[in-house]
Amino acid sequence: MISSLELDTAAVIADGVRSRRFSAVEVVRAALSRAYASHSTLNAFTRITSERAFAEAARVDRLVAAGRDPGPLAGVPFAVKNLFDLAGVVTVAGSRIHRDQPAAAMDATAVARLCSAGAICLGALNMGEYAYDFVTDNAHDGPTRNPRDLLRSAGGSSGGSGAAVAAGLVPLTLGTDTNGSIRVPASFCGVWGLKPTYGRLSRAGSIPFVESLDHIGPLARTVTDLALAYDVMQGPDPRDAACTRRSPEPCLSLIEEGIGDLRVAVLGGYFSRGGDPQVHAAVMSVAGALGVTRVVELPAVAEARGAAYLMTASEGGQFHLDRLRTRASDFDPASRDRLRAGALLPAAWYLHAQRFRAWWREQVREIFQTVDVLLAPATPVPATLIGQEMMMIDGKGLPVRPNLGLFTQPLSFVGLPVVAAPVFSCGALPTAVQLVAAPWREEALLRVARALERAEVCVSPVSPVV
Repeated sequence: MISSLELDTAAVIADGVRSRRFSAVEVVRAALSRAYASHSTLNAFTRITSERAFAEAARVDRLVAAGRDPGPLAGVPFAVKNLFDLAGVVTVAGSRIHRDQPAAAMDATAVARLCSAGAICLGALNMGEYAYDFVTDNAHDGPTRNPRDLLRSAGGSSGGSGAAVAAGLVPLTLGTDTNGSIRVPASFCGVWGLKPTYGRLSRAGSIPFVESLDHIGPLARTVTDLALAYDVMQGPDPRDAACTRRSPEPCLSLIEEGIGDLRVAVLGGYFSRGGDPQVHAAVMSVAGALGVTRVVELPAVAEARGAAYLMTASEGGQFHLDRLRTRASDFDPASRDRLRAGALLPAAWYLHAQRFRAWWREQVREIFQTVDVLLAPATPVPATLIGQEMMMIDGKGLPVRPNLGLFTQPLSFVGLPVVAAPVFSCGALPTAVQLVAAPWREEALLRVARALERAEVCVSPVSPVV
């Protein structure tokens, strides 16, 4: 029988399958058992594809038996936010409306690349409707609960992705991040999350939210697993016009190099104000572990967040305009009302936001002339209670749903790569620190992340719920 320890990380599973200590079928059987058993408690999965999983596991075992290498993720179970296409499954994007659509004819590019590397897809995960959500309190599928505290939110909109990893159901998941939808669940659930550079990974076969801001990326409990998944998903893809034509730049072989001569600084100003003291203590804890004392500031961050918010509402509203006209009652009222408002925004405002983005990108570029990695809080508070509508920030009551992206939205605005690094030492609940780099510098982020993991400053233990 496979021990829980042997299923703890993707790297351990892949090594065990390749060396025949256990089979991929055994791994899948154990993972499916946990996925089914957790459903009533956690509500992370919306669809479990057991037949597919066993078929893929059998293929991996045949390759191993024939002396062939199935790939770097041999036998590793993973699951995906339910806006990624899975062949033969309806892609619902957390909505009621999309349940009327035909099943996907093929896998999303990212899913196909993980499977080509030997990984095994267990199914689709809960999310906020159409990814316009930071809490995964889904009106159609119910809320996903946080394995660290079942009364609390798993974050969103990739809440099922964060919860499934934190609970040890699978070692890897895929999420998407427009304004923070990987980083917020990573922070709330205490796992690692990577939002790569805009255009680095193909989004083909996923339902968009905001075309000019959408990213995809992995969540995991170790930096090695994060790098493994990231590496195999890289590469140009003509199915996504935004996907870079740059050659893949694998990071796994680099993560043990340490910080070396990387220049690291804390983001001050806007990022040092607002939020629970715990989230700022986490930044200081990470800075102390890295020996960082330098503080830098970005100009007009609040304006950048405002512009990102405007672009999100406008593009999202236009994308869903026909559905808002014909099937408004089938939306979650919380997302419907924001999308309607966005669809009514004047075009001149959107164009002004785009001009501001071009200016702000230059300000960010200047900062990265003198620094390689920046540190900032990921969320303004630790995980909020399920159904909680207001939170206190600097003595002011703010609505939870739109403001959990307080620190993530500005960085999404110009497509920067970010790793969310989990911190458990500063309070009863985990939070995360954003590690931020210039475009195409994912390797710098993963080197810093691995150094923090080795020092046990940022770790992600399993919180089993079954």
